Amino acid sequence: MYQQMIFVNLAVDNVEASKKFFTELGYTINPQFSSDECVCVVISDTIIAMMLSKQHYATFTQKEIADATKTSEVLLCLSAESREKVDELVDAAVAAGGTAGKTQDYGQMYGRAFDDLDGHTWEVMWMDPAAVQN
Repeated sequence: MYQQMIFVNLAVDNVEASKKFFTELGYTINPQFSSDECVCVVISDTIIAMMLSKQHYATFTQKEIADATKTSEVLLCLSAESREKVDELVDAAVAAGGTAGKTQDYGQMYGRAFDDLDGHTWEVMWMDPAAVQN
């Protein structure tokens, strides 16, 4: 069965700093699709984050590029396999220079958020599989 992929493209101030930040979170970089103008962060087999320099990002749009430190352009949410994995990823993001966001604890659902170096908000969420209805 075909698995659809998502390629999230985000404008960043410093490609190298973004590369270091996401590597410190445990993600790998695909050098085939990375350059001085962008870094390809492999989050999973079906999720890729492309961190593009603002100059390079501007070649793909005629719209003004949002300043993610002042404007919410998108909320990115990643699943985690456990509450502990939520905490590990957010704590790693903070240690790498990110900013911790809100914690949400609803018992069967637990999440935390962080802002990366450019202010993009990443939520990390765990849901108890027993609470999920099929």
